[in-house]
Order: sequence, then C-alpha cells, then structure tokens
Amino acid sequence: MVTKLALLGAGRIGKVHARAIAEDKRAKLVAVADAFPEAANAIAAASGAAVRTIDEIEADKDIDAVIICTPTNTHADLIERFAKAGKAIFCEKPIDLDVARARACLETVRKVGGKVMLGFNRRFDPHFRAVRQAIDDGQIGKVEMVTITSRDPGPPPAEYIKVSGGIFRDMTIHDFDMARFLLGEEVDSVMASASVLVDPKIGELGDYDSASLVLTTKSGRQAMISNSRRASYGYDQRIEVHGSLGSVSAENQRPVSIEIATKDGYTRPPLHDFFMTRYTAAYAAEISAFIDGLENGTPLSPSAEDGLIALALADAAVRAAEQKTSVKVTY
Repeated sequence: MVTKLALLGAGRIGKVHARAIAEDKRAKLVAVADAFPEAANAIAAASGAAVRTIDEIEADKDIDAVIICTPTNTHADLIERFAKAGKAIFCEKPIDLDVARARACLETVRKVGGKVMLGFNRRFDPHFRAVRQAIDDGQIGKVEMVTITSRDPGPPPAEYIKVSGGIFRDMTIHDFDMARFLLGEEVDSVMASASVLVDPKIGELGDYDSASLVLTTKSGRQAMISNSRRASYGYDQRIEVHGSLGSVSAENQRPVSIEIATKDGYTRPPLHDFFMTRYTAAYAAEISAFIDGLENGTPLSPSAEDGLIALALADAAVRAAEQKTSVKVTY
C-alpha cells in the first residue's frame, strides 16, 4: 500500500521533504498547500501533486498523513487540527516557541490518540547514527562527555531573527536533541554564556549570535555545545563522545572527500555550504522512518515529547544566559 501524503508549506524545507518523499516508493505526495501559489505550484509541477487548501486536505479521507513545514507560529494549531482529523503528522521543529502552548498541544494529541513525529533530522545523519551505534555497541564504554560544534556559515536575515524565538529555540534546539540522543540521560541543569559578536543588529533585536553551553545530567555526564551564526569556512557540524574506554567522533563533511598533497602542503575541498546539502541523507532517512512507523504501527521517533523536552532545554538556556548562572531544567 502506498502512503498518501500532503505537504503543508512549500518553502525551502518543504522542497527538501518533497524530494525525500519522491525517493521513497512506498509514499506519494498527493497534495501541497502554501499561502504563496507560486511556491505550491512549483512543487506540484515537479511531484505530480495537486495544489489544495488546508481545509481540503483536512477533509480528504484518502490522505494518510501531513508534513508540516509552515511557519513556527502555525505548528501547534495544525498539529491539533490534523490529529483530530485522524491523520498522522510529521512536523518540523519546534512544536511552538512557548512551552505551555506546546504542552497543551501534546495533551490534545494524547486525548485523540494522534501520531506525531518531530523533525530532528540530525538523528538520522548516517555519521551521527554511527556514533550512536558505537556507543550502543559498548565500544567506548560508559558515556562521560559529549562535545557538539554547530556553526552556521552566516546569520539569517533580521526579519527571520524577529520571529525565530532566539538562537536557543531556533538553532541550539537541534543540539539539545542531539545531546539527549548521545548522553543517554536527561539533562538536569544548563549553563549558558551568550554574546553578540557577529552582527550588532542581532543584539538590537534581543538575540545572541554566539553561545557556549554546558548541559549536566543528574549522574554528572556533560555535554558542551558551541554555536555561532558565522563560520567563514562553511557549515561546521562536528560531534565527539568521550567514554570510559575511549572516544568516538564524527568529522565535518564535504561534498567531495578528497585531500590533495603538493609541495605547498595539504588541501581539502570546502565544507558543505548549509544544512540543505549537508543533511540530504538525513532528511531522506527521517521521511523513510516516518513511513516505516506508519506502515508497521511502531512509535514515531523523535516524538512530540522529544520536541517538548528540547524546547524546555531552550527555555532553561535563555534563563541561564540572562542570569549568568546554572539553571535547573523544568520539564
């Protein structure tokens, strides 16, 4: 049986998911909705899907699930709406920028028995999954420390900053989820130091562009996160996990992995320029996992609860940066 999907939101990330759906023979994109007709028409023309309204998609009993790629402030409402309509849901992070609203959304989902998967694509990156597999196989012993480096090539536009919820809810939230994925324990406290080093305009908008964080679990395991909105050398994505028997790490990835040696020294090609190319395989794998869950009836992961926990960690980081002290996480 082919799973019939509808795409809500035909922007940059919507295009990424449309391509991923096209690569999975078990799924078919049958409808796309967007406030901008040109964007919806472009994906429809490439995929063979029909351009529909959200109301029409909600009412169509033949559509099994929706992929939500709309602006963040619409996520919670759409999750509730389509959960009540009996459709499975894949939603880009976050559920909402407000923890209380996210909790209320999850309560509605639970009441109606909804199925929701959150888009934390980095869990599906083959390199990061190999790190997790090495942990699971016991190759490095008991996890003690995790180091995550996540730096963007450049800051987003000011208009985006205004609605993003800030660096911790927009950017670091992926690293919070990855820290949980690798630590194997929930985070108990957060320390954060944040600055404006890249663009003064970001500071004027009440946000940061550079941040360093330490997450600590109750047993004392630690995760260190380094974030910057500027990496002149490309999209910087690295992780290392140190354990009682050794360590495992995932290096930065390049479109072409070669090294040239001459009398002038060693050179390598540049890094990927941003997430759309760096995480192509991860996006395809997460959509595949979503289809797997729908076909097999297995729990969808990352779950909506994972999204809520990551948002709670972001809130703790905001408080820690403001108070310049360690903050207990409130789940």
